[in-house]
Amino acid sequence: MKDGRRMAVVLVALLLDRCLGEPPEAVHPVVWIGQTVGALAARAPRDRTARLLYGAGLVGGVCGGSALAPRLLEGRLVGPSGLLAEGWLLKSCLSYRALERAGERVAERLEGGDLEGARKELLWLVGRDRSKLDANEVAAAAVESLAENLSDSFAAPLLAYAAFGLPGAFFYRAANTADAMVGYREEPFTHTGRAAARLDDALNLVPARLTALALVLAAGRDGARAAGDALRVALRDGRLTESPNAGWPMAAAAGALGVRLEKRGHYRLNAEAPPPAADDLRRAGRLVRRAAAVLVALVLLGVAAGRPR
Repeated sequence: MKDGRRMAVVLVALLLDRCLGEPPEAVHPVVWIGQTVGALAARAPRDRTARLLYGAGLVGGVCGGSALAPRLLEGRLVGPSGLLAEGWLLKSCLSYRALERAGERVAERLEGGDLEGARKELLWLVGRDRSKLDANEVAAAAVESLAENLSDSFAAPLLAYAAFGLPGAFFYRAANTADAMVGYREEPFTHTGRAAARLDDALNLVPARLTALALVLAAGRDGARAAGDALRVALRDGRLTESPNAGWPMAAAAGALGVRLEKRGHYRLNAEAPPPAADDLRRAGRLVRRAAAVLVALVLLGVAAGRPR
């Protein structure tokens, strides 16, 4: 019965995401988590060792507190209204519709020849400096973000929920949010954000590789060669990024689409292929949509089989 309810909650969450998109910021639990991380990070001490310890305490406290709140609620979420509430809480931990729409807006701008507009829309997908990116680099950055965020913002919270319920989903989302806000190598977060970055890396080891597999399977709709190229490039180039995880879905997408994904001075995935254009970004959106469906099927099958539990 427990597994059946979790399957129903996943479906409710996906339906809410498709129909309603993101909750308003004022009532968005992940926004509250981000505000907490920001407030705590602003109070970090100056000493290097103290920053390391403070950062570990910050991520531990935020993740633990984020998991505890839904744990206290779980016993009260009963009946149809409880199912809807749990679905809404799970939906707040994942995002697909917003990711898809962000990619579509960048593609629309590129198709209209509005490079500056495309750079501005890219803000919703990446945090890097966009001011000097040409049209191909904008398209590449968008494709990379679609693939990477399919893992971070969709596969990982679904897997965490399937394994550990709402506490697991919120623990993951808190860790990922902390990493996004303070998990940088540059000051002032070099030491404060180290624990958040390491925890996020550990939590995404499985989701990133499962997402790469989903992209390979999704590429099969375009033929065995596309799926083979996706697998080949993922295995060859998945480790070329600084992140131990981001490169896997990105490389799989590069192989499936037959394009080169490059960040100057950092990595080149599927280096022998041409750079992507606006139409490739559209193709990436369709590929990610199919991969998302594969991931949902895998999660539901895992829950139905009692694994993970």
